[in-house]
Amino acid sequence: MAESAACPAFQLGKPRYDQSSFLGRLKHFVEIIDPSTLFVSERRLTECIKLLDEFKHGKLPPGVSDLQLWEAQKVTQAIIHPETGEKIFMPFRMSGYVPFGTPIVVGLLLPNQTVVSTIFWQWLNQSHNACVNYSNRNATKPTPTSTFLQVYFGAVTSAVSLAVGLNVLIQKANRLSPATRMIIQRLIPFPAVASANICNVGLMRHNELSEGIDVLDENGNILGSSKIAAKHAIMETAFTRVVLPMPIFVLPPIIMSYLEKLPLLQMNRRLLLPIHSLVCLATFSLSLPLAISLFPQMSQIEVSQLEPEIAMATDCKVVTFNKGL
Repeated sequence: MAESAACPAFQLGKPRYDQSSFLGRLKHFVEIIDPSTLFVSERRLTECIKLLDEFKHGKLPPGVSDLQLWEAQKVTQAIIHPETGEKIFMPFRMSGYVPFGTPIVVGLLLPNQTVVSTIFWQWLNQSHNACVNYSNRNATKPTPTSTFLQVYFGAVTSAVSLAVGLNVLIQKANRLSPATRMIIQRLIPFPAVASANICNVGLMRHNELSEGIDVLDENGNILGSSKIAAKHAIMETAFTRVVLPMPIFVLPPIIMSYLEKLPLLQMNRRLLLPIHSLVCLATFSLSLPLAISLFPQMSQIEVSQLEPEIAMATDCKVVTFNKGL
């Protein structure tokens, strides 16, 4: 009984953990970003794909446990795009987001940034984000490449302009002490990245505001397209994208401002960069699953808040919609 509770019966294409609770979503996303899947061999991947294919066609060998099937699905989903069936390039997988993104975070938070270095790191960060978004895109409804380029240039422009503008303003603020100025300068990446994330969501999904998104009844039947549900979905996603970089870009500068005063680091300045990198890695690893677990993938909204034609099409009190990530 305890074993079945710990490992539920396998369902192909379904999450292993309950998505209605925050803890269940957190466990789900911790598995999605697990960097150990980056080291899966080609042979192991082939075995996982074969095992899931055998389950799908009812030809599963005897003795295969639910845990083995869940692990096979975890590996396959981490590496293979669900719609295209192609392998995702390692740095752009969700499991590679933290290990490949941490050096960029460290670069963004380096003290005494010049205008050139600020532009470079903001550009690199948005380029990495754009590649991750494109590699993990929904391929069932192909998005024109021009839309991705528009989103990319919009995000880069907003991030760079805000970061450079704030840097210039702080440098001209003569009333601030050097220590205060340095702390504020280190915090600049957060509003720059957050604004770029909001720009990214707005440009990528603005069509949903005019066309609406599908809302489903309790049986999974599509009731229609709702612009109101689309607005809720975009607002929840934008909020998540603002919360996500907050601990990543706010906590390390605060932590480092205290650590730098320690006698050990005062005498060994070479330790600053590796310790800074470890602090960034820790905050990134913790905050990413927490932020994307805030809202369920399938959100709910009361029918009374939706358009009259949708409310008239069902007796349900609540409907669901895919908010996206």
